[in-house]
Amino acid sequence: MAASPRRRVLGAQLASGITSVNMWALLSFATIGTAVVSFLPSAQPHILTTILGVPESRQGTTIGVLNFAAELAMVLSLAWYGALADRAGRRLVVLAGLGLCAAGTALFPFAGSTAVLVALRVVFGLGVAAINAMLSTIAIDYVRTRSRGTSYGLIGVFGGLGAVIAVLALVRLPETLESAGLEPVAAARLAFLVIAAGILVAAGALWLSLSRVRVSSIGERTPLPRLVREGVALARDPGVAFSYAASFVARADLAIVVSFMSLWVSDYAKGHAGMTSAEAVAKAGAIVGISQTVALVTAPLFGWLGDRVRRQDLVIVAQVVAGVAYLATLLVADPLGPGMMVVAVLIGVGEIAVITTAGPLLAQQAPADVRGSAFGVHTLCGAAGVMIISALGGVLHDTWRPAGPFVVSGAAGLLVAAYGLSVRRRIAARADADLAGEAVPVD
Repeated sequence: MAASPRRRVLGAQLASGITSVNMWALLSFATIGTAVVSFLPSAQPHILTTILGVPESRQGTTIGVLNFAAELAMVLSLAWYGALADRAGRRLVVLAGLGLCAAGTALFPFAGSTAVLVALRVVFGLGVAAINAMLSTIAIDYVRTRSRGTSYGLIGVFGGLGAVIAVLALVRLPETLESAGLEPVAAARLAFLVIAAGILVAAGALWLSLSRVRVSSIGERTPLPRLVREGVALARDPGVAFSYAASFVARADLAIVVSFMSLWVSDYAKGHAGMTSAEAVAKAGAIVGISQTVALVTAPLFGWLGDRVRRQDLVIVAQVVAGVAYLATLLVADPLGPGMMVVAVLIGVGEIAVITTAGPLLAQQAPADVRGSAFGVHTLCGAAGVMIISALGGVLHDTWRPAGPFVVSGAAGLLVAAYGLSVRRRIAARADADLAGEAVPVD
């Protein structure tokens, strides 16, 4: 009897026990999760100006502090999310992450001080940690080994769509409500409440449509501390260590774009073009949207390459492309001019390159039994990158020039590429790599 053909969704071969409904739920999660993750950082300048009245001269440092606090919370929780997912299942962590993001979003424009704003960013950051950890893990769980690059490419495409929705639609909602006659503060609060409600509705839909699978029965009986230690111990493998280092830069790149590019453009628009705060944030969203649209379009290319070339070599190329793109911001004098548009395009390519290439390399090297922990630590490294680069970049934004955060991120990417070149010949895929990732149903 002939073997049944492999089930596919948009070119990705599905793992055993995974249905097309599950895969489409994952892609929807990528869109929703990235929209949620991108919205709040993009809208921060508007909240600082409209709700708290923070002077522009202090907003770079303030945003750096907000990002630092959120990422510190992520650093303390990410590996535990991965381990918890190995024991309790992915859906529970997805639900918790979106619920925390909804709470942080709903309360953000009601903050009466910067300290309260920091606390709410911590709540939001805990939710983002869960979202990021589960996106990386489920993207590998749901497909067979040879489709991991394709899976990450699809996550990049649908995640890019989410980022575009965030910066072109969600960020503009306060301006739309102001145009309808609401006062700026009331418009901001209503906009954030509407978005928070949408997050909760999406969480319920994903709970019903994501798969109830166990990738490993070992994860169910291994204590959490041991799973966390195993994720960290995997760094002895040079391929895992390189993937962790690449994640340090990849997550920071996304945070830099949505936080500091928005701040750079919105401050310039208010100071030199006479725009209101809501108009300036909408203009910033349009420029960031160009970057995210380019990322969306080019994501399939890196996903395709990820299944056809040595993954460590592709990560090196991605880091170099991103590093050069971010350093190109030193050439921008007018963020509303055509030069910024060119740089935004380059940054979009570099950003999606580093995001879509590090994960498949880790999946190639990490055993399935501790994959949730490995990706938890992987995302933890990304959180540490955001924390360090945002804090340093925020200070440089206020004391040197708006391109400061991008320069830090670009330099870090080139350093990671240099490290990759030094270990690339020592990286070998595990002998059982082709057997990993075949999820089995539990019911």
